[in-house]
Amino acid sequence: MISENIYRTHTCGEFREEHIGKLVRAAGWVENIRDHGGIQFIDLRDHYGVVQVVIKDEAMLSGVTKECVVTVSGTIVLRDEETVNPKIETGTVEIKADTLTILGKSRNVLPFEPAASTETKEDVRLKYRYLDLRNKKVHDNIVLRSQVISFLRQRMTELGFLEMQTPIL
Repeated sequence: MISENIYRTHTCGEFREEHIGKLVRAAGWVENIRDHGGIQFIDLRDHYGVVQVVIKDEAMLSGVTKECVVTVSGTIVLRDEETVNPKIETGTVEIKADTLTILGKSRNVLPFEPAASTETKEDVRLKYRYLDLRNKKVHDNIVLRSQVISFLRQRMTELGFLEMQTPIL
């Protein structure tokens, strides 16, 4: 559990049916923006998952583009039965947005879509590394590397080893 702060009360992957009716805040990258005639939806993604956000005031989305960073405040509501998304853990609920604040803008046209970054030339991926790291496969590899190193350090400490680092002057 991440501690509550001014940007979020929960991570995007935490929302479940037990949160229905609660006022919450979530922050993350805008993965998708969909317009269904008078009602807009965004998929908000962070390190922990994705949650759908319902926006009834079109003015809230002014200046919002894919991959920009936003914080959303609103109430958790149950999705209609025909709109439940079993592919994501938060697929039975959504956030009905009261406010949306842009924390970090992104370009209108990205050099590549993060989901397809592994199909992009390496020099472009390295130049825009912050986008490449948003690719699920790349992200999962970095998380795995962190977990392996953490395990090895903990095990070595248990065996009586001491990790020493010399300062660089």
